[in-house]
Amino acid sequence: MKEEMMKAVLYYKKGSPEKLIYCDVKKPVPNENEVLIKIFSASVNAADYRSMKMGIIPKRGIFGADIAGIIESVGQNIREFNPGDEVIGNLSGFGFGGFAEYTTAPERALIMKPVEISFDEAAAFPMAGVTALQALRDKGNIQKGKKVLIIGVGGGVGTFALQLAKYFGAEVTGVCSTKNIKNINSLSVDFVIDYTKKDFTKSDRRYDIIIAVNGNYPLSSCKRILNSNGVYVMVGGALIQIFKSMLFGWLLSFGSKKIRSLTSKSNHNDLEFIANLVKDKKIAPIIDRRYPLEKTAEAINYLADGHAQGKVIIIVR
Repeated sequence: MKEEMMKAVLYYKKGSPEKLIYCDVKKPVPNENEVLIKIFSASVNAADYRSMKMGIIPKRGIFGADIAGIIESVGQNIREFNPGDEVIGNLSGFGFGGFAEYTTAPERALIMKPVEISFDEAAAFPMAGVTALQALRDKGNIQKGKKVLIIGVGGGVGTFALQLAKYFGAEVTGVCSTKNIKNINSLSVDFVIDYTKKDFTKSDRRYDIIIAVNGNYPLSSCKRILNSNGVYVMVGGALIQIFKSMLFGWLLSFGSKKIRSLTSKSNHNDLEFIANLVKDKKIAPIIDRRYPLEKTAEAINYLADGHAQGKVIIIVR
């Protein structure tokens, strides 16, 4: 039987620099415990370009964790899904593969897509939304009335963290650049700090939870503006800042103020929780730009350069 082919964006490294190539590759075939998904939309995450920088390449050479599409076929052991089902997936724990026309995935990577959510919206929240949720709830113990500071509130994780914190009843201060202020104000943030004009680490304000998505601020300075029993949660930012938080966070956590790092994990229940909030219009994905599949490399560079105001979507269909 002749092998079927598909279009995909393949990581191809021959010498330097690294390259992402739009090309024909073999269409994947699901095993007995997988489904085959025709991808309609995908989204770009920091995990894509950071993995490239660190040389962590998916087995198939295809990046992309967040997908939304339609199931084309199912393996014999699949019970929850059928061909024709519209699904949302986070493939970060299952080999990636989203920057392609088709991919395979196990059932536990997927949820049903509510009909009220478009494919583009559905592809925007699997990793960013779940990361924000796990940072606030699992690491930050978010509760009504807590004062939350979000460093890097303008990007994908930041805009979800802002909306989720407001959903949980917190007071939210967002840190962003001048260009993001209008967008952030539209999300009912309580206070905005323009980091190009003011150093928030030297402020007299104190916070119960600090979510660090972007930036490279000294951990000691961030710890200073925590309330007693406050928590700083590192979820992104400069690689050196992430490593510092992982290496020295425990040392700075002696006493009542804690420094934590989050490595977000794909979680079926958390993905459904976010999807239901989007369906019920409690929160909304903020989409900055859309790129066709063949311009995925351009989309990743746009995100890596720090330009994105929300999520960057890859149109596959």
